[in-house]
Amino acid sequence: MTDTTSPIILWYRRDLRLSDHPALSAACQTGRPVLPVFILDDLAEGLGAAPRWRLGLGVEHLGRTLAGAGSRLVLRRGQALNVLKALIAETGAGAVYWSRLYDPGSVARDTEVKATLKAAGVEARSFGGHLMFEPWTVQTKTGGFYKVYTPFWKSVRNHAVEPPVPRPGSIPAPQAWPASEDLDDWRMGAAMDRGARVVRPYVRLGEAAATDRLDHFIDRIVARYDTDRDRPDRDGTSGLSENLALGEISPHRCWHAGLRARDEGKGGAETFLKELVWREFAYHLMHHTPRILDGNWKQDWDGFPWNTDEQTPEVIAWTRGRTGIRFVDAAMREMYVTGRMHNRGRMIVASYLTKHLMSHWRIGLKWFEDCLIDWDPASNAMGWQWSAGSGPDATPYFRVFNPVTQLDKFDPDRAYVRHWLAEGLANPSEAGLSYFEAIPRHWAMAPSDPYPDPIVAADVGRKRALDAYETRNF
Repeated sequence: MTDTTSPIILWYRRDLRLSDHPALSAACQTGRPVLPVFILDDLAEGLGAAPRWRLGLGVEHLGRTLAGAGSRLVLRRGQALNVLKALIAETGAGAVYWSRLYDPGSVARDTEVKATLKAAGVEARSFGGHLMFEPWTVQTKTGGFYKVYTPFWKSVRNHAVEPPVPRPGSIPAPQAWPASEDLDDWRMGAAMDRGARVVRPYVRLGEAAATDRLDHFIDRIVARYDTDRDRPDRDGTSGLSENLALGEISPHRCWHAGLRARDEGKGGAETFLKELVWREFAYHLMHHTPRILDGNWKQDWDGFPWNTDEQTPEVIAWTRGRTGIRFVDAAMREMYVTGRMHNRGRMIVASYLTKHLMSHWRIGLKWFEDCLIDWDPASNAMGWQWSAGSGPDATPYFRVFNPVTQLDKFDPDRAYVRHWLAEGLANPSEAGLSYFEAIPRHWAMAPSDPYPDPIVAADVGRKRALDAYETRNF
């Protein structure tokens, strides 16, 4: 029988908020003391430089937010199950609540934690909140999972999405708090080096900032979202991927805001809702086919002759934004300076790497995993495989984005390119110059360098890719 006075450990992971947090709300509704905890375990330790740094900022901000609500965030480092068992012993906690995650590593960890705690007589409960639709609840008419986005969208678009749960009026505190580690000792941003100073002004940190970002998007941008979202030279997207990745805002809140905008006749709202469902689709696939994270989703691509050497001159030029293809280079530099990249840019740089440079999508996936502050395991994997042609809903193998004509279409005045590329400009932008302050010194790059010629021209790369595809008889 559960002790109705013992504390509940609220295990925070990628749900760094107080509002619309089902696990937190359920814990508070019991009236029992709530112990918010964040554990730096091996999964968090293994994050790339930018995601790990951004997680550290988010955890620090959550701690301040909880303190303002009369609570605290206890920090511990170590294997999650061992840390939780130690905290239970220290505090007499009778329950552990957490929000579900869906990547294979988290599922394995959480399954072990739940089974072990329950066997020891400790209540262990997981809650939704990171997704609108649990992956196992959306099925085809024959009972299988969806492998194509459009039918998935049609299946869920009229499903009821739970409304956001209000922030608890108060968070019951324990009589005594367990010891907490010092976040500074974890050195979450060590791998960012000097890049952290450059990227930091672009971060929109925490729940309040995320809510403001959503409100601004709905009020000022969503009406033109269906067209402007493809224009990297315009403020045409929500920017919420950074906050959704760490759960500083819930998809439920975004969905209901999008529904209201659609009901008000704002033209791009339907497209925004589709993009939220695209994120859900990525998780749906990761749950049902976890191989999407590290292997070709379409397994007949396993023998495709991609280059797998990360140290070729072409790949190095791609990572450094020195391909000589302006759309590609501008997008790569945007990522290095802001920690994010416009979605149109993501498609172009991914297509260029996997098709023009004939290099494996895993090289790009790994680079993004290290550089993106909005890194998300499911979305990153599906995006790369979609662009490469090996994934679900993939572009046909014969579609090779031309980065030159794409620039003509989506950055016709070259505003985006001028903003991010400094070489050859008499008065380069501050953002373009800041790239050279963010990169590792050993790259030895300077804005006074001449801009390079293309390492692989658009037409040459297209022909090479098509020749390889035809040889494989796709």
